Amino acid sequence: MSYDLMVFDPAVAPREAEAFLQWYDAQTEWNETHDYDDPKVSVPALQAFFAALAEHYPPMDGPLSDEEDDRPEVTDYSIGQHVVYASFDDEVAENAHGLVQVLANTHQLGFFDVSGDGAIVFPDGTVVIPE
Repeated sequence: MSYDLMVFDPAVAPREAEAFLQWYDAQTEWNETHDYDDPKVSVPALQAFFAALAEHYPPMDGPLSDEEDDRPEVTDYSIGQHVVYASFDDEVAENAHGLVQVLANTHQLGFFDVSGDGAIVFPDGTVVIPE
């Protein structure tokens, strides 16, 4: 099992629950014309967020991965221009959840608790919870 979280660029994400979920569905169709394992495709704030997170939760795939690393902290990321989607091992989910929230706030990014309560948190403190 995995615990999934998404951090997003708040400049392009809708702020209304239904519109956000439609945008989320479109983002997670992974239709951008690049590989989804290289943070270079993201906006600068997401690149900085990913670099900080990868120090604690290294990527499973991509240019920064290490095939020999089999710790539970190794994380499956899908990286788009405006989102970083992370699937954490359940064993590390609680700690990862906290760190992702802190780093999203630090880098002025939005946070979507995909596997949890579904809260959509914008860097200005706005919280949207879909019904």
